[in-house]
Amino acid sequence: MKKDSILVERTFNAPIDKVWRALTAHTEMKKWYFNIEKFEPKVGFKFDFMGGSDAGPQYLHLCEITEAKENEKLAHTWRYDNYPGNSLVCWQLMDKGEQTLVRLTHTDVHTLAEGGADFAKENFIEGWNYIVHTNLKNHLEGKSD
Repeated sequence: MKKDSILVERTFNAPIDKVWRALTAHTEMKKWYFNIEKFEPKVGFKFDFMGGSDAGPQYLHLCEITEAKENEKLAHTWRYDNYPGNSLVCWQLMDKGEQTLVRLTHTDVHTLAEGGADFAKENFIEGWNYIVHTNLKNHLEGKSD
């Protein structure tokens, strides 16, 4: 893996179809990820959303699905409106029966760094770890479902 890539892995106590739904149904995504108004796991589908640190500025994320294979893989571009760079986020799912291994990779992160300190690799590492190990975990394994 390239040194500018980020890798986050976690095995969830949830079947693969539930994890796939969490990654692809915009009503589910709003509960743990970002407020995405419309989403379709189809190659070429474009979506956007606002996001940033709680205390800092919010940025318009512009994304396009590049790969979608149900219950296996979802990949999309990740860039920011009016900022340099373009990266790729890939979610891979591996069926472990009643559990699912999720492997998130974010590649070409270095292309975003020119946008300023908010786009430093360390911030993406922190953000993805929080999203996967806290938000997604609570959503999939929480008792509120």
